[in-house]
Amino acid sequence: MAHTPSVLFVCVHNAGRSQMAAGFLRAMAGDRIEVRTAGSEPATELNPTAVAVMAEIGIDIAGERPKPLTDDAVGVSDVVVTMGCGEVCPYFPGISYRDWVLADPAGQPMEVVRGIRDHLQILIGNLIAELVPVPAR
Repeated sequence: MAHTPSVLFVCVHNAGRSQMAAGFLRAMAGDRIEVRTAGSEPATELNPTAVAVMAEIGIDIAGERPKPLTDDAVGVSDVVVTMGCGEVCPYFPGISYRDWVLADPAGQPMEVVRGIRDHLQILIGNLIAELVPVPAR
């Protein structure tokens, strides 16, 4: 039985970037990749603008909730993608870490958050291609 890769997306509030990234990964990879999110200082609710721009393209993240970053969440992940949370993420040998430099959507107008969303879509496509490459025919 093949291993299902696991990805943890981490940002400060787990209310915008990490939730949009997770929404894309779930929509684009389906059950081929396990998806988690967490925040170093989780908010109480998702960024409504992030929810709205994802809904514009048919991805519903409204039911998600910010979650705290734990050692367990990091330890069971194959890849940890950080987005603006600095050095707070625990380090475990054998886990692949990525730092995606993206603006924080908090307080930003729709146009800016759409740009963040579109950039995330490209990064997620590249991540999927790396983690679950399509077999050659």
